Amino acid sequence: MSKFWTGRFEGYSFDHFKKDLLSGTIVGIVAIPLAMSFAIASGVKPEYGIYTAVIAGILISLLGGSKYQIGGPTGAFVPILLGIVISYGYENLLIAGLMAGVMLVLMGVFKLGVLIKYIPRPVTIGFTAGIAVIIFTGQISNFLGLKGIEQHERFIDNMKEIASHLNTMSIYSILVAAICFVIMLLTPKVLPKVPGALVGIIVSSVVTALFFSGQVATIGSTYGAIPNSLPSFGIPEITLDRIQMLIGPAFVIAMLGGIESLLSAVVADGMTNSKHNSNRELIGQGIANIVTPFFGGIPATGAIARTATNIKSGATSPMSGVIHGVFVLLTLLVFAPLATHIPLAALAPVLMMVAWNMSERKHFAHILKLKSGDSLVLVITFLLTVFTSLTVAVEVGLLLAIILFAKRMSEMLVVSKVLPDHESSNGKVLPHVVSPNHDCPQVSIYTVEGPLFFGAAQTFEQSILSSINAKPKVLILRLRKVPFIDTTGEEYFRNIITDFKSHGGTLLVTEVRPSLKLAMDQSGLTNEIGEQNFFVHTGDAINCALGCINRSACLGCKHFAFKECAELACSKKPVKPKEVETTLV
Repeated sequence: MSKFWTGRFEGYSFDHFKKDLLSGTIVGIVAIPLAMSFAIASGVKPEYGIYTAVIAGILISLLGGSKYQIGGPTGAFVPILLGIVISYGYENLLIAGLMAGVMLVLMGVFKLGVLIKYIPRPVTIGFTAGIAVIIFTGQISNFLGLKGIEQHERFIDNMKEIASHLNTMSIYSILVAAICFVIMLLTPKVLPKVPGALVGIIVSSVVTALFFSGQVATIGSTYGAIPNSLPSFGIPEITLDRIQMLIGPAFVIAMLGGIESLLSAVVADGMTNSKHNSNRELIGQGIANIVTPFFGGIPATGAIARTATNIKSGATSPMSGVIHGVFVLLTLLVFAPLATHIPLAALAPVLMMVAWNMSERKHFAHILKLKSGDSLVLVITFLLTVFTSLTVAVEVGLLLAIILFAKRMSEMLVVSKVLPDHESSNGKVLPHVVSPNHDCPQVSIYTVEGPLFFGAAQTFEQSILSSINAKPKVLILRLRKVPFIDTTGEEYFRNIITDFKSHGGTLLVTEVRPSLKLAMDQSGLTNEIGEQNFFVHTGDAINCALGCINRSACLGCKHFAFKECAELACSKKPVKPKEVETTLV
């Protein structure tokens, strides 16, 4: 722990604090409207988003594994949390968030942070783009000012709800949303360092109060006043039945939270040339999600956009994240009564812009243009996220990615029958030497390239069996380009050994990698083949094979593949291994 803290605050000075104070304040300003917007979009009161930004934001900065990570409520969680609130209620959301926190801590303790990187990119882009679509379409009703809208868990049901209430749209809400949207686009051009979302919300709120008072739904008219006080501590009622009921939703929150936080940390590493601790990051995220529900907060994770803003604003340490949380808290205590006048129509374009920015549209289009297996994984994950659920989308996406990966790996396996090319200077064994008119029925040599795993093991066996059926005296397998073998590959290899020995043949193995040899030792294949039948060089194995062949057997060769066999047939003299000069690579 001491090294961890020393590394994060080593050489910290007052100048560093001033930079953190500025960056933390800027991020705090950005976080306030987003925290309320994400909470409302998740189906809970806006103050719960503020509580999350304060408590989770501070804890993630203090306990996480990245110096620059900013934590809080994020858009990625919106469809997940909304679905839980609709199906189970707000209190059960708190319990699910707490359970997810425990899962994240356990993932960090057991050092599972590295596993996140094995989730294929098409899967993450697919469900991220799907979440963006859900967030964007979820704000159409607020943008248009539709009345009597009921939130549903399914995308299709929400679209039907919007379509059936289009006759209730309000021109005032559309004007307010348009004003906010235009200001959000213009502010970065005029005032690059000022958050456009905040300016847009302030201006549209003032316009609403002056010209459209009572005509546009606000936070206060919809959710009541935001309390300008510290969040109260409360323990949700946790029962075994609730735990069993919420284990699935909690796992989804934990997995998505882990993925989002580590992706955000990776982005921070790229921007600062630093290195985060993935397992410590999971532990910090977990502790934050365990504590936050006791104060009414919703699940939190690392926020990529706010983390990037933090770095661009000059942050030097986790202190900027702590300052960001304190700033949000002070703003809540001082300006909460004013926040009740914010129109929901002004928050709609803010969330729509968030959805647009998180949609990964460029990466989505790039993978789609490839028209490959990755494109299929991307589209299916995206469609399932939108039309079913994130859980189904990730499960199916991962399964499909694994199947396609196994197929690609199996296609990498090449089994080639080879013979020495005596026209070459070094006598290499090559596939083109083998032909119907040039082969040796006594010695079969195969070069195997690629992994011997469950997807390719049967191909390997079938390729070798064709030679076994011809009943050669010696079978030589060159395994230099076999990186690994799994239990399925071992079993098929064992079948080859058994079949070949049943014909009275001798199996020789050459050029085995140390890692592959270790696997063969552990599985017992080495004992079944015989340690004496392993050779470093293929040339030595051929010498052994020729020395083992009976002289009369070679007299029966119609087409001699080895000049030694031809010499043996003519001279009728036995060939000793030491007399053979064959250099092979």
